[in-house]
Amino acid sequence: MHDFFFNTLVGHVLLVMGETLAVLVPVLMLMAYSTYFERKALGAFQLRRGPNRVGPFGLTQPFADAVKLLFKETIIPAGANRLLFLMAPAITFVLACMAWAVIPTFDGGAVADINVGILYLFAISSLGVYGIVVAGWASNSKYAFLGALRSAAQMISYEVSIGFVLVCVILCAGSLNLNDIVRAQKNLWYCVPLFPMFVVFLVSMLAETNRAPFDLPEGESEIVAGFFVEYSSMAFGLFFLGEYTNMLLMSALASILFLGGWQAPFGLSFIPGVVWLLLKICMFMFFYFWVRATFPRYRYDQLMRLGWKVFLPLSLGWVVVTAGFLEVFHMLPGESM
Repeated sequence: MHDFFFNTLVGHVLLVMGETLAVLVPVLMLMAYSTYFERKALGAFQLRRGPNRVGPFGLTQPFADAVKLLFKETIIPAGANRLLFLMAPAITFVLACMAWAVIPTFDGGAVADINVGILYLFAISSLGVYGIVVAGWASNSKYAFLGALRSAAQMISYEVSIGFVLVCVILCAGSLNLNDIVRAQKNLWYCVPLFPMFVVFLVSMLAETNRAPFDLPEGESEIVAGFFVEYSSMAFGLFFLGEYTNMLLMSALASILFLGGWQAPFGLSFIPGVVWLLLKICMFMFFYFWVRATFPRYRYDQLMRLGWKVFLPLSLGWVVVTAGFLEVFHMLPGESM
């Protein structure tokens, strides 16, 4: 009996590890080549070539960058808290990877298909600010600390709006399970009836991931490089990995909440769902790159004003409108709008 339970436990652990690797390895490969395609896209926008030296068409540039970071020395400032200084980038990267556990890549294809998937994602994204704050404080640098405070205020401000956007989607789908939310969009994607919330989510995900034009925590012109100004080698690399993994996560979440996730448009169901989800993620990643190449950086007061005086009232009002519409027309949870 003891051997049976032990073998069952080992088998279950191996199964979970296999499922985790099946998700994380493609995510990390996609993250690596996101950096390549971003540099290529920015090169095209600015009428230059981008990476074109390492490998054919520069395709092995991400691996060259990774090798360079791995073999560089990690320099720890004299006045820094060594333990927290090294823990901060690991916290950021690990939390970014943990969030992928509930993302369904096809029907029922999540590592952990839990009924409170949205709450799990919201909790993990809220914890992400701790890695940045710890990095800013442990670096013992005024520039790093100022960047960390900026990031904390920015992420908290826009998480409020994202929370109300999620409430609107939950009201329409009648479930916190991400698979159920995708299935509820079988007849109509939520980007149509919830279009204002779709726009709010698109802008908020730029601010949540500290990307241009909301990259104030990394403002090179004022605070050198923000919260990771003192980081080098693979410690910096983990922050870099965490940022791009979070960008992919927010792109996947936008696809699931508003574009039907793994569901095919126009009845093109002969193409696998995971391919459709990947195409939608790539579309949102290109949106990140396009915005970075197009818009100048906001001032910090403009950033806060947009979050608290525009997005918060708009998202709160749309929650009321959505709930009232569903109540008046007696639409059952999960029924298409």
